[in-house]
Amino acid sequence: MPAFDLIIRGGTIVDGTGAERFTGDVAIKDGLIAQVGEVRGDAAEEIDALGKVVAPGFVDIHTHYDGQATWDQEMAPSSWHGVTTVVMGNCGVGFAPAKPDRHEWLISLMEGVEDIPGTALAEGITWEWETFPEYLDALEKLPRSVDIGTHVPHGAVRAYVLEEREQPGAVPTDDDIAKMCDIVEEGVRAGALGFSTSRTVLHKSVDGELVPGTTATPEELVAIGKAMGRAKDAGGHAVFEMASDLQRDWNEFGWMGKLSREAGIPVTFAALESIAKEMPLKEQIETMRAENDNGANIVAQIALRGNGIIMAWQGTVNPFAFRPSWETIKELPWAEQKAKLLDPAFKKRLLSEANDYTEAPMDIIGVVMVITQGWALQYEMDPDFDYEPDETASVNARAQAAGVDPQEYAYDMLCADDGTGFIYLPILNYAEGNLDFLHPLQHADDTVNSLSDGGAHCGTICDAASPTFMLEHWVKSRKRGERISLENAIKRQCRDTAVLYGLEDRGIIAPGYLADINVIDMDAIKLGRPWLAFDLPAGGKRLLQKADGYVCTIKNGAVTFRDGTWTGETPGGLIRGPQRAELAEAAE
Repeated sequence: MPAFDLIIRGGTIVDGTGAERFTGDVAIKDGLIAQVGEVRGDAAEEIDALGKVVAPGFVDIHTHYDGQATWDQEMAPSSWHGVTTVVMGNCGVGFAPAKPDRHEWLISLMEGVEDIPGTALAEGITWEWETFPEYLDALEKLPRSVDIGTHVPHGAVRAYVLEEREQPGAVPTDDDIAKMCDIVEEGVRAGALGFSTSRTVLHKSVDGELVPGTTATPEELVAIGKAMGRAKDAGGHAVFEMASDLQRDWNEFGWMGKLSREAGIPVTFAALESIAKEMPLKEQIETMRAENDNGANIVAQIALRGNGIIMAWQGTVNPFAFRPSWETIKELPWAEQKAKLLDPAFKKRLLSEANDYTEAPMDIIGVVMVITQGWALQYEMDPDFDYEPDETASVNARAQAAGVDPQEYAYDMLCADDGTGFIYLPILNYAEGNLDFLHPLQHADDTVNSLSDGGAHCGTICDAASPTFMLEHWVKSRKRGERISLENAIKRQCRDTAVLYGLEDRGIIAPGYLADINVIDMDAIKLGRPWLAFDLPAGGKRLLQKADGYVCTIKNGAVTFRDGTWTGETPGGLIRGPQRAELAEAAE
């Protein structure tokens, strides 16, 4: 019998701790890393990693696979980008607990907040649960290519307790809050990794209603935090996660600090430069640090690039969506729509029209104006597109160089490649036209790389590719500012994210840790061109993006992806509560 199940030979090991890279072998047995360094002995399979980077599998803590995880084993697109663990149930939206008469309501909430097609969720979810522990039991039945963990979502909890009283601005009674606390504590004791809520006006159901957590009082939130603390003390792990507009008069950091100190748990929030946030990002970080200096444990989740929209004719938004001529074709089948768009007469008519904002959502009219007129903030997505574009790549600049009107240039860009062209519009995290402000945050202990939104925003972005962007842009190819080291990048996407959620059995290449590993060709690492697929249940659409450079991804010792292609292996499962590495056993 071979001594090991798998040996990765001669790779450049970046172990996830931040330590300097070294050359060596990694031996795997029974799903765990058995030896690191010079490995003697044989294995059932060997992988030649000479000249390649060997790193832990990526741990993505901000995804929305709550529905998809009930039917999909491949867990794309995150699994295409070296991710071996995802944490879902973020932003206060999810599907448990769920009374039978609230299924459609929960779907509409998820569809509105996270842009996941409601028809896909309605067809794909089988609703084998009512309580949160029953939801975990249902998730546990399906093996996958990755491990999954989840939060208890505030929206579902409020809907379960308040029922028809759950309306925007609803004020729960003390008894209601006690019931919510019981549900959250039960969920964490059953294995949830935390609780999530949303307090941003940008998050609404498909009916335009604010999500349930938006108007929750600090008293409600702190009470829930204390319930999580009780579950943590009983052996669970609890992270309180939030998205918020961070208005100064809300004093969000005040109650976050109080919750963290009194419950003894970490609080984490989405830290972005955003038109919806009154506080600049610098002030968000400074205010967080003031609370941490007073005994709190608040961690900022930062994105790695500008967040916004990939615009196209088909399946997503476009700059001409408020022109009368677009209204006449927007519901046509794609073949007929494309024929119109490529017709010079139709193009001339549409470009002659003014935007009609009668039906535009007035609370985000600023965003609408940028989409439809912000040519200086929109960028042409070339085959070798740089996600940190300068002003010369804008529609405005390129149109001027070509001697044409910007709107005509944008129209022609979208018509490229048989009508499948893309325009990039970074609405968030790009106020200064570069990513310099993120560089120091990637060296801070109170921030984690996050906000991929894997599985969500199906018609506008594919930020599930964030781990690949980290490697390609921040480590390898950034042209407009300082880069980060490979060692730091790997630590931030592996060990740092894992530890925040109590997953101390992964994120490091060392004996006793899970054999979750990526073998990466850094010379070849590159994001592919996005495309629109209609492969969700009921033909639901989603923007997808693959990558070159992943030689293989290994989960629990099984090779799940080779050269970007799923092998069909499903060694992943459900994570219940905190995890610890079997270090003592490995040492023996």
